[in-house]
Amino acid sequence: MNFKSVIKLLCFIQLFIALLMCIPFALSIVYKEQVATEAFLFTISIMVVFHVILLLFLRKEPIKIKAKDSYLFVTLTWVIATAFGALPLYLTKTLPTYSASYFEIMSGFTTTGATALQTIEDQLKSILFWRGMTNWLGGMGIVVLFVAILPFMGVRGANLVSAESVGPTKDKLTPHIQHTAMILWGIYVGFSVLEVLFLLLGKLSIFDAVTVTFGTMGAAGFSAKNSSIGGYNSAYVDWVVIVFMTIAGMNFALFFKAIQGRIDKVIKDAEFRVYISLIFVFSLVGSVSLLINRVYPNFFTAIRYSAFHVISVLTTTGFAICDYTSWPVFNQMLLFLLFFVGGCAGSAGGGMKVVRISTLMTLAKNTIKKRLHPRAVVQTRLGGDIIAQDTTLSIAGFIGVYLLTGFVGALIISTSGRSLETCLSAAFLFVGNIGIGLGDVGPAGNFSIFSPILQWVASFLMLVGRLELFTVYALFSKSFWKRG
Repeated sequence: MNFKSVIKLLCFIQLFIALLMCIPFALSIVYKEQVATEAFLFTISIMVVFHVILLLFLRKEPIKIKAKDSYLFVTLTWVIATAFGALPLYLTKTLPTYSASYFEIMSGFTTTGATALQTIEDQLKSILFWRGMTNWLGGMGIVVLFVAILPFMGVRGANLVSAESVGPTKDKLTPHIQHTAMILWGIYVGFSVLEVLFLLLGKLSIFDAVTVTFGTMGAAGFSAKNSSIGGYNSAYVDWVVIVFMTIAGMNFALFFKAIQGRIDKVIKDAEFRVYISLIFVFSLVGSVSLLINRVYPNFFTAIRYSAFHVISVLTTTGFAICDYTSWPVFNQMLLFLLFFVGGCAGSAGGGMKVVRISTLMTLAKNTIKKRLHPRAVVQTRLGGDIIAQDTTLSIAGFIGVYLLTGFVGALIISTSGRSLETCLSAAFLFVGNIGIGLGDVGPAGNFSIFSPILQWVASFLMLVGRLELFTVYALFSKSFWKRG
């Protein structure tokens, strides 16, 4: 374990985050929010002084990062970035306790979008911008962004990207991982700019357009409105957000293939097909139920509300345009089922990922075939690709650990005395980085209802969910700390 290398690299990435924090700091000056200006200045100063001193002690230490080191580095990056990132919220009294502030920023960086704020619109704009900015940074990944500039430091970032990136597959779009990171972030920024422009056409202010984009492209869900996207009361804005939530939940490698003219590869991608099919079927079935129960007067309104929340939950964005807990139980059940899916591998979304669920369904089908035809040679396929047995076993193992983490989390949260649906949905929305659930944590609720201890538990669940469980859980293994 190269502890000095890990610490040195941690110092660089925290200085990088301090540099990014200068943006909301500048906004606090523009908006004349003195208390926020002082809070950001103090936080940035502490980050710079502390990490520069450490770097001076380690200036002669060469950076050597192995696979094991990358797990520790990535996990600590998110933990430490959140610890410093929470300070402006705590110092400005945006939230009453440091645990709530830490929860809020962990929710931001992990793109969960769960909030402990009881009111949002009356908060300092620079704080809301920083809060939303953490959504956007976490969407494509802090470390992936950092890796894009690593060539200037002489560090190879393949292990770092592998430890942070979501999904069972890590597409290497070019021979160099740094180029891949730059391409992914380039596409991400491009779509973000495009969404801002579309929202401006919908007569949103530049502040609202940017903060909504932060939450949308990060598949994260923080909003500057108490009523989330519903606060804009605009069908146009709803549809713009629907389109870009769908984009954020897709594998960004597909966009690179599309740019190269390989549209056939995109259309034939098995995970993409399942993803679009889920959106279409769940949205249509949900809208029919809403019409039958006379929740909405016509199909166009019903499909807008149904599609918005189906895509919001499936992509783990967590935006809302109404309180769907007042909908028929059938519709709520449809949304709850999507809690266990998530976006595509290589997307900004969280959850178990469409590819894993698809593989598990294929495995179940093959198991039935083997029961009926014991001598048959059955291969696990997804689309036209054969999935290796090791990959299949790792996917099954991941899903098992994911569900176990969620249920243990629900058991701990149940000590709050809340309802079963509240505890279950809260646990899985934390692990899946979804942000809104059912019961007391639905669109009309918030997470200030939980005690400081449970907020720390929630922060841990969000972290392990965002880093795909094993990156964090590996640190608790005895073999991880053994030499060699």
